[in-house]
Amino acid sequence: MRRNPWAAIRRKRVEVAFGILLVVAAFFTFTFTGSPKMASLGGTGGKSAAFHRFLSPNGDAFFGKPSGRYCDGRVIIDFIAEKLKLPYLSAYLDSIGSKFRHGANFATGGSTIQALDTKIFESGFSPISLDKQILQFEQFKARTLELQNEDGGSSYIQSSLPRPEDFGKALYTLDIGQNDLHFGFSLVTEEQVLETLPNILNQFAQAAEKLYQLGARVFWVHNTVPIGYLPYSVIHYPPKPDNVDQNGYVKSHNEVAKEFNRQLKEKIFEFRMQLPHAVITYVDIYSAKYSLISEAKKHGFVNPLGYCCGHSGVQYGKNAKVNGTLLFGSSCSNSSLYINWDGVHYSQAANRWVATQILNGSLSDPLVLVSELCDKQVRRL
Repeated sequence: MRRNPWAAIRRKRVEVAFGILLVVAAFFTFTFTGSPKMASLGGTGGKSAAFHRFLSPNGDAFFGKPSGRYCDGRVIIDFIAEKLKLPYLSAYLDSIGSKFRHGANFATGGSTIQALDTKIFESGFSPISLDKQILQFEQFKARTLELQNEDGGSSYIQSSLPRPEDFGKALYTLDIGQNDLHFGFSLVTEEQVLETLPNILNQFAQAAEKLYQLGARVFWVHNTVPIGYLPYSVIHYPPKPDNVDQNGYVKSHNEVAKEFNRQLKEKIFEFRMQLPHAVITYVDIYSAKYSLISEAKKHGFVNPLGYCCGHSGVQYGKNAKVNGTLLFGSSCSNSSLYINWDGVHYSQAANRWVATQILNGSLSDPLVLVSELCDKQVRRL
């Protein structure tokens, strides 16, 4: 009978983490997330490095300058790094000044689980979908091992690259799927989006299995967020009387997100059964953000339908007509009062609140602190 990997979880240590962002993703794991129009929840500079630099006021509230994040400051992955007493993750695609000794972030804003096709690309999503991020990680690992074998004592390798044994000790984080739902909503009905979920999640499972084959053993997986609770959703899909929840948001979009999460959790259960040495934590980001937005004032925020950077769908620094009125997309004076940064992405204050909720372990399945994954040396079970 297969041993339960969680029986030994407190005896483990993760010394390095690489970002996969499925969104989130990005700790020291792979991170796969959203887009400029959808959500880049864990990217720390991949899209900015690959295509164009995000300008101020992005990053200003904490970094004092643009930081490659769609946010006024830090994203969730940054707070997780702080908790683990590790440096902020550099984006794999950012070659200027990056160090990967303690991990790398493969997220790019606008990424989908689904492999890129013409429709996805023409809808404005990233060409660097999950399968491409896995290939980038595979190359990152292969090149790192080659360099270690060729000249393992060089100062660059010693200071900037992980050691060969670190890949098996890493925490691999995945936070992706929100953009697949956004893409579906832009083209078809919610019922038709629901029909695509099994195929999308099969592709997710294939990517996770590939990581396992490449040596990943410890996974931290975020579910998707209450999409109907974004100002973007309310602006672009105004809820009709029969499709509005008690808080005034797009009920059907949240229902699809919940079904995605249900099927994701089933996939993770299957993954645990099929891959005997994997330790997988399912993290309920949906519940954290649902609570934050539905009880915004209780948690010290202003109207959650408001956002700080831009105005009613008008991009920051641009003019546009809304209902016949010419508006300018300006920035607010105190972003810490807002849950949402730009209509799609969350503010630093909101990211800090959500990170606090997930780091205490209460929203994890099984119940575990991320720091408990880092207590002792990771060993094969």
